Amino acid sequence: MTYLIWTLPALAVIGAIASGRVGTLAASVIGIALALIVALTTAPVDFKAAQAGIAMLRGAWIGWVVVPYILGGLLFWQMAMRPGDSVVTEEARIGGEAGRRRLLFRACFLIGPFAESATGFGIGIIGTLLLIRRLGLSPLHLVCFSLISQTMILWGGMGSGAIIAAAYARTDPTTLAVHCSLFLVAFNLFWLPLYWRLAAQAGIAAEASEKRSEALWLAGSVALLIGATALIGPETAMLGAYGPIIALRYLIDERPDRRRLAEVFRKVLPFVLLIGWLVITRLSPPLHRLLEDSLRLSPFVGTPSWSPLFHAGTWLVVAAVLTGLLRGQAGALAKEAQAAWTTGRLAVLSVIAFSMMAEILSESRIASGLAEGLYHLFGRWALILTPQISAVFGALANSGNAANGLFMVSQVSLAQEAALNTAAVAALQHSAALSLNMVSPVRMSIVCGLAGTPGHEREAYRAMTPFALVVIGVLLPASVLIALRLV
Repeated sequence: MTYLIWTLPALAVIGAIASGRVGTLAASVIGIALALIVALTTAPVDFKAAQAGIAMLRGAWIGWVVVPYILGGLLFWQMAMRPGDSVVTEEARIGGEAGRRRLLFRACFLIGPFAESATGFGIGIIGTLLLIRRLGLSPLHLVCFSLISQTMILWGGMGSGAIIAAAYARTDPTTLAVHCSLFLVAFNLFWLPLYWRLAAQAGIAAEASEKRSEALWLAGSVALLIGATALIGPETAMLGAYGPIIALRYLIDERPDRRRLAEVFRKVLPFVLLIGWLVITRLSPPLHRLLEDSLRLSPFVGTPSWSPLFHAGTWLVVAAVLTGLLRGQAGALAKEAQAAWTTGRLAVLSVIAFSMMAEILSESRIASGLAEGLYHLFGRWALILTPQISAVFGALANSGNAANGLFMVSQVSLAQEAALNTAAVAALQHSAALSLNMVSPVRMSIVCGLAGTPGHEREAYRAMTPFALVVIGVLLPASVLIALRLV
């Protein structure tokens, strides 16, 4: 009976969101309330109100650390992509069927993920849709290709999800992201052929040589991305790796003249300068130490520290302000800041709320107690079920943070109890939490509205089902291998 009571916060959150009547933020508040009640009355250790307060402060701090990524990323993107200065909506030379195919690949697998990394919130969907809508695709195919831009969501929102998940798992964000990237490689091995089939159905078929080229471009891009993650961390890896790749691909595909090249360079200059500065701050040891140690705050043991001069979110805000000043659009900063808050506030508050809930369950030892109970009931095979639940819940909540807040601590505790590979279990959990975000109801609603097909989500889900089945086909064998201690 006690174990059932301990699951009530998670069950209540899942039920509230699945009902469709309660949003993610409201569900997280319900979860906090129930977690407090359960922890204060049935925790396996002596857990008082003062300890609950400290746990909530720890959670608020963990959530706060990623807030500058969210709001700063939105503000910078909006200032850099203001009407009249956007490079995304430019009419590029299509150049026949081959040009259509190359633009489609570039939008889905390069520019879309890059935009998603800078901001999160499905912005990659919007950028991809703006690029490909002039290819004459049917509304259904327009929806599906726009959703494919979410395949690299591990690095979405400046890698903020990896930072939060690592805090829950008490591990290093870079290590977690590198381990998770192996799952992304497996997903993309199957997603790319599905993309080829979808493109053929949309009337943009390709010869075998073009498919080989796309496979090589994707493989090289992902390899560079993983290397950048290991070298400079998940927050700036996508920007640092994909920025040069997008530029190179543009030069090869478009072959612009000098005038056109100068015009495009002027428009992407804010991105070039920001990415260059962030990479320098990560690769220069003296500068790295100076910025990281200056004004560093670390109020709680086992939580991420905050170094405002090193934090990429700070530099996103600085870049947004400088972009506005240099383009003579300083007057738009207040309006765009308000727009960034309007867009990002629910995510900000939800991240903080789920972090509070996770810390209450962790500090009260309820999460570890649940893991122990599952282990005694199912043995190490308990590991297999949770990733599937996390994937579905992450999609419903439109956030891996929500699923990780509910399950990461207990999964890591289960791994320790069963003597499994803790790093592999944490990577499995985080990858699962993010894996179905590309077909989340929120993203599906956004893209159907933009494509002019509101109310046709069912057809889009049917078309994207093979992509979702790939997730199950990867997560299930991976969890079995981990449970068998083969990984």
